[in-house]
Amino acid sequence: MQPRQGRPRLLQAMIDAFSLPDLRRRILITLGILVIFRFVAHVPLPGVDLGALSNLFEQNALLGMLDMFSGGAMRNFSVAAMGVYPYITSSIIMTLLVPVIPQLRRLSEEGEEGRNKINRFTHWLTVPLAGLSGYGQLVYLQSEGVVGAAAILPMLTMVISLIAGTMFCVWLGERITENGIGNGISIIIFAGIVAGLPEMIQSGFLAKENFIGLAVYILIALATTVFIVYFIEAHRRVPVQYSRSVFRGGRMYRQAGSTHIPLRVNTAGMIPLIFAMSLVIFPGVVASYFANPTGADPNFANHIQALFNPNAALPLGLFYWGLYFVLTIGFAFFYTMVIFEQQDLPNALQRQGGFIPGIRPGAHTKEYLDVVIKRITWAGALFLAVVAIVPFLAREITDVQVIQLSSMGMLIVVGVVLDTMKQVEAQLVMRRYEGFIK
Repeated sequence: MQPRQGRPRLLQAMIDAFSLPDLRRRILITLGILVIFRFVAHVPLPGVDLGALSNLFEQNALLGMLDMFSGGAMRNFSVAAMGVYPYITSSIIMTLLVPVIPQLRRLSEEGEEGRNKINRFTHWLTVPLAGLSGYGQLVYLQSEGVVGAAAILPMLTMVISLIAGTMFCVWLGERITENGIGNGISIIIFAGIVAGLPEMIQSGFLAKENFIGLAVYILIALATTVFIVYFIEAHRRVPVQYSRSVFRGGRMYRQAGSTHIPLRVNTAGMIPLIFAMSLVIFPGVVASYFANPTGADPNFANHIQALFNPNAALPLGLFYWGLYFVLTIGFAFFYTMVIFEQQDLPNALQRQGGFIPGIRPGAHTKEYLDVVIKRITWAGALFLAVVAIVPFLAREITDVQVIQLSSMGMLIVVGVVLDTMKQVEAQLVMRRYEGFIK
């Protein structure tokens, strides 16, 4: 179906999407689940001083990262304060354990049934991780005066409530994946980031005196978005040829076909950013427990806290952001190699009768693909590292302090939008409608 004359292509695609009963049902289910999630995100635990919590968020970058993964629920310290972060941590742990533990490796090779068992283990691991994370957050907030001291039974009740909130958010995300549009866990996080946009726009008005700086800040954000889109979609096509035997007319014939393997430049996604940020923030968080209060003579912990402070001014801030840059590159290579080993492309090609032209199957194919993936990972790693330090660069160049760009937030938003658009596009193309992408 061609778009009507004078009607924008995007608007026509949206109208076409809602004109299809099945696709309309999926979109409405996704929106309905997001509304439920936002209601849950505003059900606070009792005994929380929201004013003190807001002040603490301004001083602690780790809480800001956790708030992003909770979909904005951590800022209210609701029953969904942990969000899907424990599930993401559990998924990362299982991904790293699969190539190490033989039993898990065998399960991953058993197809859909094996993947379902690994997913079940991931859910089981999420429960203790959510409990430990929730208890740790409660103890930390008690030490900061945000949550009042509680006896064992009230503390246990709050921890159980946080575990239940996490598992409910994971369940909502999986319902979106199964019955809605897009990856549910990512969309839950996406909803929390988008819900914070009005507050960010309001903060932008506070910086209107620095109009030039604000304009440059917006240009940096737009340029970063284009940069992210380009690298998310970038991939290296490795040509592959297949040959198969066909029995026809009493004789055996060999038929050949060609295709390609799309190796993504950014195979690791945003996982290296999570690893790197967790490591550079951790020393400052630990030091905050032992630092002398403001006004007292600074001790060693105070110096460590200042050194690992993301809001530190130059030249002290160079250490934090420089370490963040280097660690992001290192983790990008590490996680890409783990994922690449799990995919086992050389053996998969050999089993299917495929080969790369000019490269012998088996060990030679593995060596060739290892070289290719390492070369393109340099581009992906540098891309992630540059995106990681964009908030620091934007702040120093524009001198705008009231707005904070989030590297992971931008990656999540752009990635979720692209993935969702592709899924809607596929649904429209199947029914011979034109989609968002020409």
